[in-house]
Amino acid sequence: MTGGGALYAVFGLRIGSEIALEELPRAEGDGEAQVDIRLGETGADAEGIAGYSVSDAGTLLRVPDVGRFLIRDGREILVEPAAGASDRNVRLFLLGSALGALLHQRGLLPLHANAIEMDGRAVAFSGHSGAGKSTIAAWFHDRGHRILSDDVCVIGFDETGRALAYPGIPRLRLWREALEASGRAAGEYDRSFDALDKYDVPSERRAPAPLPLAAIYLLRQAEEGTGVPSIERLQGVDSVETLISNTYRGAYLKTIGRTGEHLAACLRVARIVPIFRAARLWGFDRFEDQALRLDAHAREQVADSPARDERR
Repeated sequence: MTGGGALYAVFGLRIGSEIALEELPRAEGDGEAQVDIRLGETGADAEGIAGYSVSDAGTLLRVPDVGRFLIRDGREILVEPAAGASDRNVRLFLLGSALGALLHQRGLLPLHANAIEMDGRAVAFSGHSGAGKSTIAAWFHDRGHRILSDDVCVIGFDETGRALAYPGIPRLRLWREALEASGRAAGEYDRSFDALDKYDVPSERRAPAPLPLAAIYLLRQAEEGTGVPSIERLQGVDSVETLISNTYRGAYLKTIGRTGEHLAACLRVARIVPIFRAARLWGFDRFEDQALRLDAHAREQVADSPARDERR
């Protein structure tokens, strides 16, 4: 499991890791690591409560049968795998919940979303687990769009105040049904977690740099019998609430007392990035037509995005 102190790049950060992180691209150029990942003892009771807990030592994440992760000051993650835990399961939580806590410690805004590149802009698809974020991202990927992030999309701002989406982990995670509906065979891919029928699909088409964020879509299931699916823009409180409720590991913010800063970041994004609720009918037999409709709508937002930048 040792990575020999390799340097990786994700979410705009340079990460030095003793653990081999095959999901991440190697960092390019010179520069010190901003985050260190090390193997070691966390000093925690193995029988403690699962989930996050905070002490003077930092934030401890306990995952039964996987391990313990100590996240400190937005700069370090100490990993203590459980006996018999697979490397795959340890990396899943390291690059998921543990890294999510570190992003919050650094004051970043991680949205529970996938993002793709469209004509030099980022388009993000958010929603609860099972809403179809990875499925719609895979549809765009298979039609030539580069993947910017999967499951977690980190949003920041450039010197002009534009919202940017930063490159995340260059892969897609698909349940078997979605994987096979996209024309892929499950036997050709690794499982995301030992006990799940979900698979990692590496992306060769990945966006290597942060991109201006043109639009965010909240994916929802439309009511049966209501006719065509809908796409409606959210305004005011609804748009801010969408960002708050779809923040990756957002419940952790109360634990570390950063709810105020998080609200301010969500307000800032909602003021400059259009947010839409996209309700679609379930079923892969309906998916193509609805994806095409979402594609056309997103292209309109991307085309208008430069003009919005000038109007700020």
